[in-house]
Amino acid sequence: MAQQTWTAVDDYFNGLLVEEDAPLLAAAAESDAAGLPPHQVAPNQGKLLHLLARIHNARTVLEIGTLGGYSTIWLARALPGDGRLVTLEADDRYAAVAAANIARAGLDHVVDIRVGRALDSLPRLAEEGAGPFDLVFIDADKPANPDYLRWALELTRPGSVIIGDNVVRDGAVTDSTSSDPRVRGVRHFTELIAAHPRLTATTVQTVGAKGYDGFTLALVTG
Repeated sequence: MAQQTWTAVDDYFNGLLVEEDAPLLAAAAESDAAGLPPHQVAPNQGKLLHLLARIHNARTVLEIGTLGGYSTIWLARALPGDGRLVTLEADDRYAAVAAANIARAGLDHVVDIRVGRALDSLPRLAEEGAGPFDLVFIDADKPANPDYLRWALELTRPGSVIIGDNVVRDGAVTDSTSSDPRVRGVRHFTELIAAHPRLTATTVQTVGAKGYDGFTLALVTG
């Protein structure tokens, strides 16, 4: 019953407030047709990312975990004409689907897709002087979240925003004895944020069409 209600509420608000146009619908459909896992953000969560980037006046975005490019499109559309978004994807097949989706949305001049392990790509970005990024969205393999956070701090500045998705894990995050590497990764990620003198943050639980989860929002302060 709860899931049915959550989905109905999402449908109500999305129908009024979330403009999911042809390129976004195509990105979701093409990702599904290509057999990509259904892990992209929900439409209202995509709109939230878009609004956060606009509220923050972001000009540069780093996304860790491209999948089919659905969230990439939402974020890239928030940027000004000279903005840029770098997105990291480990799977070359996923990256190819994302590239087609991003091109269809007319954003291939804004988005730079880097294919390969994020923990290989991130040091290269630092060496290139690619930062600082105004906003970092972490939505990839959860066991590596602590390492992604460390690199996010290397590639941001005071005032930058770091967002970590899927951190509630259907409530499993509260289990300190969990052997699930995803839960352990999220817990370590959260503990690092809590202890870091340059970060202030909060986590919000979410329910909706995609189930029960949540995200962490952190501000780099110094």
